[in-house]
Amino acid sequence: MDWNRIEGSWKQFSGKVKEQWGKLTDDDIAQINGNREQLEGKIQERYGKAKDEVRKDIDDWSNRMN
Repeated sequence: MDWNRIEGSWKQFSGKVKEQWGKLTDDDIAQINGNREQLEGKIQERYGKAKDEVRKDIDDWSNRMN
């Protein structure tokens, strides 16, 4: 799915983000507010993953949202 669509409908997708990455807090989700770079950073921070791995995880997740 196009990230602009996710960003524009962040409120609807935030629950799905929380399901996928449960270590993200409600405050994290509110702060991210659809910004992909911030989502990548928060996932890296909470899960200790490499940036490339996080990018792939987000791409895989967003493609399943179709």
